[in-house]
Amino acid sequence: MPTTMRAVRITRHGGPDVLTEAEVTVPALAAGEVLVKVGAVALNNTDLWTREGAYGRPGDPQARSGWRGPIEFPRIQGADVAGRVVSVGSGVDASLVGRRVVVDPAIYDADGPDANPVGLMGSERDGGYAEYVTAPARQVHDMTESPLVDDQLAALPTAYGTALGMIERGRLRAGETVLVSGASGGVGLALVQIARARGARVLAISSGKKIDAVRGAGAHDVVDRAQDVVEQVRAIAPEGIDVGLDVVAGDLVDAGLPLLRDGGRWVIAGALGGYQVAFDVRRLYLHNAQLIGSAMHSPAHFELLMDLARQGEIAPVIAATFPLHQAAAAQEELARRQHVGKIVLVP
Repeated sequence: MPTTMRAVRITRHGGPDVLTEAEVTVPALAAGEVLVKVGAVALNNTDLWTREGAYGRPGDPQARSGWRGPIEFPRIQGADVAGRVVSVGSGVDASLVGRRVVVDPAIYDADGPDANPVGLMGSERDGGYAEYVTAPARQVHDMTESPLVDDQLAALPTAYGTALGMIERGRLRAGETVLVSGASGGVGLALVQIARARGARVLAISSGKKIDAVRGAGAHDVVDRAQDVVEQVRAIAPEGIDVGLDVVAGDLVDAGLPLLRDGGRWVIAGALGGYQVAFDVRRLYLHNAQLIGSAMHSPAHFELLMDLARQGEIAPVIAATFPLHQAAAAQEELARRQHVGKIVLVP
């Protein structure tokens, strides 16, 4: 085992210029941990927000999230890791060595299958923008038998974990009609794929040249967000929808709630369209509708996701692959939001 490794770190908040390649010490194993040689690490919006300080820069009243505190520098980013276990700490089954794995990146508030995420690898602890990363053994999932390659496995944890958390909390069942907002994004595309695999009728909201890609990912119908979304959905599904899976929020909540059938569920896990929402509350209590918040996934949700990946029931779309030393260029590409699918770094 080498004693040093290549890594890309942030040393302060800011733009691409704060990403710095460095030779650092391979992290030491603590009891109950494993050391993973990174095969691929996928990018997420969390990388941009952590770098820019939106998760709690000291004194910043515009912080995008209230559930994380200021991070410590220097920090190695990268929540979504696939690779192979090369060493284990005390108390860990040595048979894990050599296994192909995916790391659950969430930091939970408790033990147990229904724990809530309160932090993330790559933000509150070092992540996978490196050749090696440590992780608690209980959050490492053996994916040796999965037909997915490392790039695809790395695409799963945050986006697909968030998507499955939404679907589980919204109790989406086979045969139901679901509306997915922001369908060309990482979470949106994952929602389309998982909802389709679950046997739902999938209506998706996208725009422009991305519409065909969203349809190709599994959407039965795609409506153009540049036009009247509600009018288009009513034309396609005049009987209404059972579940709204929403990463946009903003004005879409007020416009979308009347699309729900009685007993419908509207699940929100993002606010790309705005954080402030106003709607007629009678749409909830007169129609037994539910408005549900969903932050990432629970340990139980993540295990369900890994089962889907082992069976090959979902296949993440990879938009682009960059070498580790081009992490800044990869994040710039992510910020442009012109892609469909996941952007991946390979050490």
